[in-house]
Amino acid sequence: MSDDHPTFVYVIWIQAPAQRVWDALKDAELTRQYWGVHKNLSDWEVGSAWRHVDYDDESKVAVHGTVLVHQPPHKLVFTWVSAHLGAVETTVTFELTERFGATRLMLTHQGLPAGAAMVTEGWTAILSSLKSLLETGAPMPGTTRRWGG
Repeated sequence: MSDDHPTFVYVIWIQAPAQRVWDALKDAELTRQYWGVHKNLSDWEVGSAWRHVDYDDESKVAVHGTVLVHQPPHKLVFTWVSAHLGAVETTVTFELTERFGATRLMLTHQGLPAGAAMVTEGWTAILSSLKSLLETGAPMPGTTRRWGG
């Protein structure tokens, strides 16, 4: 990708089976705990819509897109359209690889517009909080509240 549309890649190891990490990426009750009081809604079939909405008011859609790949519990790919990115369609890929009871989660966010630091910093916080939730039972406190706009 060019500098105008950079790719962000983040890799984190989580001491949990891949299926548990997979479920936490999609389950509304779990996403609420580590993803800024939002939840992911979809039937997760390829071609289906997905929405990242306010947990208490589903009419407040923060991000939306289309499921492109759904290969449980190893690969999930969807488009990502957000007002924070100027309604540019980008692509998010989660790849999970289980080894020795732990899971390597690799996130790739492609097609980001220049200056998308808010998104990349957000991903590191969200995925770190997911790791904390699955390993300790408690997410990072900063990700348990609404982040605004």
